[in-house]
Amino acid sequence: MVDISVREYIRWLPNEPSEPTWTIVLTTPECRFVDVRVLKPPSSEEEHDNNITHLSRLDWAIAGTSSSTVLLPPNGQPGQWLKHSRWHHWIDSRTPNAAEADDEGDMFAHPSDAALTLERGRMVNPDTGNETDYEEMWRSEPLETVPLLRSPAVSKDTAKVTCLALQWHGAENGGAQQGEVKRGLVVRLGQYCQAFARDNGEITVQRLKWDSDKRQWITQVRIGEMELPTEVATHFAHDAQLDDEVRIGGAIWKVVEKS
Repeated sequence: MVDISVREYIRWLPNEPSEPTWTIVLTTPECRFVDVRVLKPPSSEEEHDNNITHLSRLDWAIAGTSSSTVLLPPNGQPGQWLKHSRWHHWIDSRTPNAAEADDEGDMFAHPSDAALTLERGRMVNPDTGNETDYEEMWRSEPLETVPLLRSPAVSKDTAKVTCLALQWHGAENGGAQQGEVKRGLVVRLGQYCQAFARDNGEITVQRLKWDSDKRQWITQVRIGEMELPTEVATHFAHDAQLDDEVRIGGAIWKVVEKS
């Protein structure tokens, strides 16, 4: 399901909820996703700064596909649906063996706020190294329409593109055993664009957001040195067609989804 999810908090039971990161997940209609989690700075005054460039600020980046199964309402409570979701990792910043890092959880609708979803599951707490029960609260942001950026003469026109996804799947030499992975995924969804690529041990992550006041795309996160086709996904999304290929920095990216 198409969705812009911003994490409100994470809770490692029995601890209290907290949010040490700025986490956004973009999920396309065909269930491709790019999940980027960057650590908040020590000073609250710098929170959500638009110049996150250091690898030390990257908590986790994941890209892949998701799937869900709708289950019966929990405990017979009306108005609260439950689904079991699984995220299939195609690229993972924490390990070259992405498929082994797949995760899953149960999703509960909030009883009074339709924009909120509570996720419950169990995974390894990176601070302790132990498998631990957790809760995450997610807020869905509405998709915004971004103006078409061809020239000032047509600046009042609106783009018809809601979603664009580009994928890079380079040759792999030796597979995960030797840590050889060449993959990337870019997802543009409404007012957001997120990209994640892994070239063996090199990690590159980018997040952009449309600023309606400045009428331009603003880079909020840029970590790593690889060139990514974020300009194609933002400024030129209206010209892209399915199966189009674009060469960026020696890598060939293919348009795999557009709506």
